[in-house]
Amino acid sequence: YDEYVAADLDSEVTVETYVQAKQSWWEDKATVYTQDQDGAYFVYNMACSEADYELLTPGTKILVTGYKSEWSGEVEIIDATFQIEDDGDTFIAEPLDVTEMLGSDELIDHQNQLVSFKGMTVAASNDAGAPFLYNWDGSGEKGNDLYFNVTVNGQTYNFCVESYLCGQDTEVYQAVEALQIGDVINAEGFLYWYEGVNPHITSVSAAN
Repeated sequence: YDEYVAADLDSEVTVETYVQAKQSWWEDKATVYTQDQDGAYFVYNMACSEADYELLTPGTKILVTGYKSEWSGEVEIIDATFQIEDDGDTFIAEPLDVTEMLGSDELIDHQNQLVSFKGMTVAASNDAGAPFLYNWDGSGEKGNDLYFNVTVNGQTYNFCVESYLCGQDTEVYQAVEALQIGDVINAEGFLYWYEGVNPHITSVSAAN
């Protein structure tokens, strides 16, 4: 992972990593969240048949070759190919509590990892006081991405439920739709980046 971090943008990289979650499959391309014991890799639009996509279950070990790229602060692997390494070796990441790292320079060191946040207060997502929005600007409808704001240690952060990753029928999507201003929550998700930290949340629960 250190070698990956040190690699230049747009250079070819090969990483051995483990599937943690699948975001989408479309036209023989897969987008997956992966992680090993040292760090995480977001793999965007990797060449993948639908049959192989079904095999990419959490914990599956894969060898990925692609190009290290950056998009609005999110460092990812693009134009990738992969092979499954079926040697019996699996890995499921435990969420790392990064609550106290919010707002710090060290947070980005954990980009794309499975993380948790504790004791956050739900804040208004717009001037009208909505507890969440469909799409970042409220232009969407049920089934679109959900965005909501939380405050912790005096700062406000914008979190996202990525609809391709966690659709409208998932527990987390419905939990966010039920949020009220002032609720104190814990959350888990993948430490995605978009113009700053923008976690893709996979679980929300009451903090008490």
